[in-house]
Order: sequence, then structure tokens, then C-alpha cells
Amino acid sequence: MSYIVLARKYRPKTFSEMVGQEHVVQALTNALTQQRLHHAYLFTGTRGVGKTTVSRILAKSLNCQGPDGQGGITATPCGVCSACRDIDSGRFPDYTELDAASNRGVDEVQGLLEQAVYKPVQGRFKVFMIDEVHMLTNTAFNAMLKTLEEPPEYLKFVLATTDPQKVPVTVLSRCLQFNLRPMAPETIQEHLTRVLGEETVQAEPGALRLLSRAARGSMRDALSLTDQAIAFGSGQLDETGVRQMLGSVDRTYVFRMVEALARGDGRTVVDTVDALRVNGLSAASTLEEMSTVLQRMAVFQAVPNAAASVDAHDSEAQEMARLAGVMPADETQLLYSMCLHGRVELGLAPDEYSALTMVLLRLLAFKKPSGESTTATTATPTTTAPAAEAEKKTLTQADSPAAPAPMQARAVVQPPVREAVLAPVPAPVAMPSEPVRAAPPVVEQTPPPAAPEMQPPVAAGPQMDAQSDEGPPWQESPPLAPQQQPAMRLPVRTTQEMVRAPVAPRAEPYDEPEAETFSIPVRNAPEPGMRTQPFNPMGTAAAQRLVPTAEGEVWHQTVQELIAAEAITALVRELALQSQLIARDQDHWLLRVERESLNQTTARERLRAALEAAGHTRQITVEIGKVMDSPARRNAYAAAQRQRLAEEIVQADPRVQKLIRDFGAKIVPGSIRPA
Repeated sequence: MSYIVLARKYRPKTFSEMVGQEHVVQALTNALTQQRLHHAYLFTGTRGVGKTTVSRILAKSLNCQGPDGQGGITATPCGVCSACRDIDSGRFPDYTELDAASNRGVDEVQGLLEQAVYKPVQGRFKVFMIDEVHMLTNTAFNAMLKTLEEPPEYLKFVLATTDPQKVPVTVLSRCLQFNLRPMAPETIQEHLTRVLGEETVQAEPGALRLLSRAARGSMRDALSLTDQAIAFGSGQLDETGVRQMLGSVDRTYVFRMVEALARGDGRTVVDTVDALRVNGLSAASTLEEMSTVLQRMAVFQAVPNAAASVDAHDSEAQEMARLAGVMPADETQLLYSMCLHGRVELGLAPDEYSALTMVLLRLLAFKKPSGESTTATTATPTTTAPAAEAEKKTLTQADSPAAPAPMQARAVVQPPVREAVLAPVPAPVAMPSEPVRAAPPVVEQTPPPAAPEMQPPVAAGPQMDAQSDEGPPWQESPPLAPQQQPAMRLPVRTTQEMVRAPVAPRAEPYDEPEAETFSIPVRNAPEPGMRTQPFNPMGTAAAQRLVPTAEGEVWHQTVQELIAAEAITALVRELALQSQLIARDQDHWLLRVERESLNQTTARERLRAALEAAGHTRQITVEIGKVMDSPARRNAYAAAQRQRLAEEIVQADPRVQKLIRDFGAKIVPGSIRPA
């Protein structure tokens, strides 16, 4: 006897054996019981969900004669009468199945309709079943419209299609439509367990879960894959063999990558992708599995009770519940979106594994912005609060405006300057080979409105004596004569004058930070006549509204420590930077923030947890109000001061002054960057 595949052997024979289509079964059962029968039915749905099976059961219900031959229309066909047996075997003369995929022309449909004029030969009704009806041509559809609308009382039409959008509305309006849904993996797994129990085949639950997910809602696909898995495993179904057969990614790789992304461990992510490459596992399957895992994690995060009710024997569900507590909810949503869009990018990259690596590392780029690197190479002229925070690793304790370091002898208080860009002159002029000792030039500019010039003190000592034979190189350039200075121009103070000038009182609430001396690489000179714009250290709105408080220094130091330890990120870090510490005691801190959007429950709770872990407080309260002293404003003020000092240093450099004086060079506005 030949072997019958599981998909055919276990095809449902009655409505009670149907799985996962209760809404269709209930409607048809009630209609058959009440004798409220429509003349045309349309069953839609994806492959393998039971469209043909339902049509055959409906035909048996309409023509069942009962075990004694006296039965009528019923919702529970007996399965033993000649009509039921012939329909199951495909020999019933009054049940006709037409494959519209291969018989799609008007001639085939017209030949079918010619049989409609004859009454049933053996059964109670003549049933025409047209499978994949959307494949018919427009002419064929038009040929059957009249008969489909008003068929004889003994004729029933059953249409099935996987693409109802291609069926003309004139046909849809003449049919009673039922949509068969894809089945859930749990439903498929339960049915496979029952089938394999009858077949006496040993199967691991993990293997059945893989088969039910691989079926993608189709029971026929699930049974076909089960047949293949039984042959692959020599009569047994184990998880390792099924995974190897399907080529699916072991979820341990997915769990490892998700946990590494949650902890910001880029090395583990890259190593795991390399392991996938070595084992030949699909990158697209990896992203698909990650999307499934992240979706379950998001459910556990939104519904905590769902994590507590997972099956104790389902190790994967328990692992997803654990990861839901490791990764923040916002990062889970972000990574889920990246995985969905990353599947499209796999076909665009030359190597799918490199594309997979980039998709996964993209989350780390969001977790650790590039501005947090220790070397600032792309700083912008305008310093905002997030940009100032991004330079936190370049600011030393001496750079902090709240804790200035003491001045050192012979040290010019200057921040390091990266470079000054000079625009080219119209005609190039050769530079003299011998160093020219010339007087410092003047730069046409307007004085800053509210920024007195930096005049740091210098300790007395023989090295700084003006009469000493060994002096700094800038002392070799004599000052300009008064008659050489153009009218309406302000002379730029030389570095020597800055060193020897006494300290002037400042209007800012902080002293200037200390930095090292430097040398400036000079580029091409600019066009003559271009005016430099003086920098106003109080130009930003944050610096203008900075009113230092005693609690502000404590809060600024605390936030900087949390950021350096990476205890707060993203929205929580922004909340800490933009808030002001109003009052505090041992167990409670009161914060104030201006924007309501920052005061979110999740961000507030994560900030409280970070403060408690650092040993500061166990409770915080965030109110909405005016903020005058926040870490962001202190950082912005410090950056503004460093920018102003950098511009002063460039303007006082002898080489820059020589280029301006001899070649008409001009400093390009906005080209000076503090290092």
C-alpha cells in the first residue's frame, strides 16, 4: 500500500475536525441547521488554511444521505454514505472541481455552465467548485455572471481564491464571502502534537515550535514540513535536526545579540555575527527572529503580568521575559524598527553579514553618540546644551567654570586652539626665507559689548623680566608706532601684553579656566577687507540666563559623574542636564525643569534609580518652572569662555599678525575652534 502524506491523510472530513477557523465553521453550521442556504459561497485566505476542505465538507453536508439512506441536509455529514465517500474520493458526479489556474478561458467556463441545465444525477444538489477563481479572464467572469446571480435551485457555486482583490466586484456582490485566517503557531503546534501522537512519532516540543513558526499560518505547510522532518530525523523529531533542516537561526544567537545591544557591548555583537557567518546561517532569518523576540519583549514590558504567566517549560519565553527587564522599552521599540527596515537593506549591501552588522551597530550609535568621543574633531561654532554635554570627556577639572585652577608663573592662560583658517589673497606672494621680526599688526574689529579682555596675572620671577636677555619669542617684535596705526582701528593685544597686564575684574560669575600654550597651523590667507566678528562669550541664551547657585555646583558635579559612568543615557541624560537642583536633604531632592516633555515617568524613575545607585538619594521630585542654573547652561558657559579665549589667542599670535600685515590676510569668521 502506498504511503499517504500527512496533509492528505489528516484532511478534515467534518466541520468538527476543522482547526483554527471557528468563525467560518459556526456560520456554515448555523446556516445548514436552519436551512438558510446561499446559492454562491466565496472562501478567501492564504494557502493551506482549508478553502478546498471547507468546500468539500459543505458539498457532503448538502448531499449526505445518512447511514440509513434517509438523511437530509445536515451540518454533521455521516461520512459512511455513498455521497460522502464519493466526495472524499473525488468520484461524485454532482460535485465538480475546476482549477481556474489551468482552465481560465471562456471556453472552459462555458463548458462548465452547460452542465448547469441538467439536474443532479445522484445527489441532492449539484456543486460547482472553482479553485483560484481570480485567475479567470474578464471574458470568463462575464460569461458566468448571469448563471452565478440566478442559478437553478439545485445548483450551488463554491469559489475559492488566495487573492480576492483580483475578483471583480460584480462577482463579489453575488457571493457570500468567508475569510479563512492564517492559524496561530500555538494552534498549529497543538494539532501537530495530536497528529504525531496518532502516528506514534517521538517529537520534542522545541522541534514542534520551529515547525509551527516555519509554517507561517498554513496547516498544510506544517504537515508537509513535519513529513520532511520525520524523514530527516529517521522517524524522530528533535530540535537540533529540525533547526538544521529548516536552516533557521538558533535563538541563542539572537538572545546573545539582544543582551549585548542592551549593555552596549559592541564586541559581542560583532563576534556573534561572525559566528553566524561561519555557520552559514541566514542574515535575513536572524533579523526575522530578532523581530519576533523584540515583539515579545515589548509585550512583556507593556504588560508585566504577561511575563509572570509564561510557561515554565518554555525556556525561550523565560529568556525573553528576562531580556525585557534588561533593555529599556524605548530601545526595544527602536531596535524592532531597525530590524524591520534592515531586512530591506540586506539586498542593497554587497555582503549580507556586513549589512546585518551595520543594522545592529546602528543602535549602539544611538546609545553612544559620536560627540562623546575623547577627541572633538567636528565641533560647531554655536554651542548648544547637547553639544556641550558631548564634550564632557574633553573638559578637565581645570576647565570647569565652577572650579578654576590657580594661575601658574610664566603660563599664559589660554585654551588649546585647533587651527585658524585664513582666506587666500588674490595674488600669491612668496614668503621670505629669513624670519621677519616685525611689529604686531592691527585687526579691524569692534569690541565685545559685555566681555572684558582676559588679563591673567603672572607671578614675579626672573624669567619674566623684560630686561632679561632670554625672553619669550614674542618680545622680539616691537610695537607699532602711533602714527602707523590707521584711524578708527583697535590694536590687538599681543601675548606679551596679556602676560604683563594686571588682572581686571570680570562681570561673569566665573573665572577663566586655565589651559596650555599652543602653536597655530596657518592655512591660506583670506581676501583683504573681510571683517572678523568678535566673539561674545555671553551670546548664547543659556549663558545669558546662567545664575549660579550653591546647589547648582553640587548638581552639576553629580550629573557629570553619572554621565561619565554611563549611568544615564538618552532622555534621562537630557532631563538631568536641563534640570536645576532647588533643594535637597538626605532622602529627597527637588528638581526643576522648564519643558514638560522632559518630565516623563519613565525618565524620572530611571534618573532616580541612577542617583540611588550612586549613593545620593532615594527619592526625587521634578517640578515645572523657570531654570536659571542647570548643568547644560554651565557647560554652555564654559564652552563660550573657551571659544572667546581661543579667538584672543589667534588674534594675538605674531605669525597671524605678520600674515595680516604683510599679505592682507584675514581670519575667516567662525573658523577658530577650541580643541
